[in-house]
Amino acid sequence: MTPPDAVAIEPLVPDRATAVGPSRPRPPARGPLATSRKYYKIFRVSLVERMTYRGDFLLGTLLRFLPMVTTILLWRAVYIGSGSTDLAGFRYREMVAYLLLTHISRMFSSMPNLASGIARDIREGTLKRYLIQPIDMIGYLLSYRVAHKAAYIATSIIPYGLLFFACRSFFDGLPGPATLAAYAASLVLSFLVGFFFEASVGMVGFWFLEVTSLLYIVMTLNYFISGQMLPLDLLPTPWSGLLKALPFQYLAYFPAVVFLGKVRGTDLVHGLLGALFWAVFFLLLARGLYRVGLRRYSAYGG
Repeated sequence: MTPPDAVAIEPLVPDRATAVGPSRPRPPARGPLATSRKYYKIFRVSLVERMTYRGDFLLGTLLRFLPMVTTILLWRAVYIGSGSTDLAGFRYREMVAYLLLTHISRMFSSMPNLASGIARDIREGTLKRYLIQPIDMIGYLLSYRVAHKAAYIATSIIPYGLLFFACRSFFDGLPGPATLAAYAASLVLSFLVGFFFEASVGMVGFWFLEVTSLLYIVMTLNYFISGQMLPLDLLPTPWSGLLKALPFQYLAYFPAVVFLGKVRGTDLVHGLLGALFWAVFFLLLARGLYRVGLRRYSAYGG
């Protein structure tokens, strides 16, 4: 018989509808859409950051215009001294137009401090920030560079517009829609070739402690063999063909001659396919060097 003051005690079973407990973290979203959204956010944040330095971009653009005056006078003296109105298929007006267009090409293809930044991250151990977070280093740097270029182009479009308007006499007008589309494609490909080439060079930091001298030699040669100093057509026959077979022509020379209409038809198609080939080649090279380098990487400092 149960005592009158006894209370039946039932086992405490938490109600599933009202139970409160530690919540499990939601697994990160996966898939191409989630990855694209992640790197878009990186691009957006980087764009806001780079727009903070729009005054620096503007001043740097204006200072780059000053050597153009010397360049125009120099090539005028070259044409007068040669006694010819045509050098390797370039008239004086076309030569000046070409040199102006290489500034646009290099605006897309130049990657200041990209290779040295990768090598520094490897040397100082700060590369591990990409290893402990769900962020791919090459994908992050690509998003950051796209934001950098967008900020730079948006800031410098007015000064460049004024420069080309003042030098409009050196051009024969705008090319046709097909040529403009090919020119835009060549600029995008020049960006991809320039980015993945410098990323590949930066990966050398996995094997060498100090790469400053190597980077200086590479960038100095790149300035000449990319056609930024002068058209590759002016070089003697063996060297001109050799440099045109290398990927560096797509950084400055190729987009400029596309705009000027010196590459047409099947040559234009082959040139765009060649630029695409080298962009994919350097992409795979950078990925391969990164993967192999991580096997021997040890993070110190940072």
